[in-house]
Amino acid sequence: MQFFARFSPLRAYRDLRMFLASRERYELGFFALAVAITGFVIFAFARDSSFPTEYRRDIVYVEQWRADRTDADIRAQQKIDAPIKEKRVAEQKAAQERNRAGFKKVDDAMTRWGL
Repeated sequence: MQFFARFSPLRAYRDLRMFLASRERYELGFFALAVAITGFVIFAFARDSSFPTEYRRDIVYVEQWRADRTDADIRAQQKIDAPIKEKRVAEQKAAQERNRAGFKKVDDAMTRWGL
C-alpha cells in the first residue's frame, strides 16, 4: 500500500495540467477528437445493449380429458383443434422461410465477394 500513501490528487492534477500545457495546439485537438470518438463508441455500445425485447409467453397448457370420452368426442375436438394447429405450423414455416431467405441472401453476397 506504499503506492497509495504517496498519491496526492492535487499533485496529479498539477502534473496533468503541466503536461497538457507543454503540448502543441494540434496535439490537444487530436486528443480531444480521440476522446470524443472513444466516448461515442462506448456510449453507442451502452445504449445498444439495453434495447427492449418483445415479451412473448410460451405457456403450454395440458388439458385434462374425461376417462369416459367416446371416439366421436375425440374426433369433434380434433376438428376444432386442427385449424389452430395448422395456422401455428404455417406461421412457423413462414418464419423459417424468411430466416432461410435472409441467410441465402447473405451467402450469395459472400459468394459474389469470393468468401
